[in-house]
Amino acid sequence: MSKLPKEHRFIDLSDYGRPAAKAIANSLKNTDVTPVHVTIAFVVSGLVAIACMLQGLVWAAALFFILKSVLDAADGELARIKQTPSYTGRFLDSVADIILNLLILIGLWLITDTNLLFMVLAFIGLQLQGTLYNYYYVILRNNFDGDKTSRIIENKTPLAMPGEKQKNVDMLFRLYRILYGKFDEFIFMLDPQAANSNAFPNWFMTLVSTFGLGFQLLIISIMLVMGWIDFIIPFFIFYSLFIFIFIGIRKIWLPD
Repeated sequence: MSKLPKEHRFIDLSDYGRPAAKAIANSLKNTDVTPVHVTIAFVVSGLVAIACMLQGLVWAAALFFILKSVLDAADGELARIKQTPSYTGRFLDSVADIILNLLILIGLWLITDTNLLFMVLAFIGLQLQGTLYNYYYVILRNNFDGDKTSRIIENKTPLAMPGEKQKNVDMLFRLYRILYGKFDEFIFMLDPQAANSNAFPNWFMTLVSTFGLGFQLLIISIMLVMGWIDFIIPFFIFYSLFIFIFIGIRKIWLPD
């Protein structure tokens, strides 16, 4: 099962790891490995990447960041293949992502001369970028009967799906709201009418997909191996300006 019907799929620049993710998921479909196990694997990959970055092993760091992106897609693919979607997996994935993102920015701050305030601004910008992409993507998926594990507004604890425990869903949802709540609310405040749009053209979603976590990690990896490590934090601060450009395009050329 795909996240979107075929006619509404777009070129997702953040999803370059999908072919490898599908291969991994297919290799695991008849095993006891669960999507949560794969999520834990991407957390380990992200931590190894950060450790390599701190040690100056930039090629190794880039490799493990890309592997993290692949595994980040593989957990969802495995859930779809095994037909075991869960809110536990959905919120665990998101909580792991934001913690890793913070650790990446802290790591960059430690090994560069970047001001602490700039690191914080880059983290906020990184999260708002990803939040805008996810906001539009979830709207698209909900409008066209795609995968509905994620909701447009995550403000109420969902009921556990078969095979998962409600207490786990409750705990992870609370963590999600603590970590993501303000980012979700800010993006919704900037474009509250987006959900009323009939559709987002494929070209628009492709542009916004540059805000996806996979593309963000690809940018970090490229800048690491190119020796541009001092420019990573300033880049994400600058790139956050495109949040307002993309929202402006949505409001002007893609009216409700």
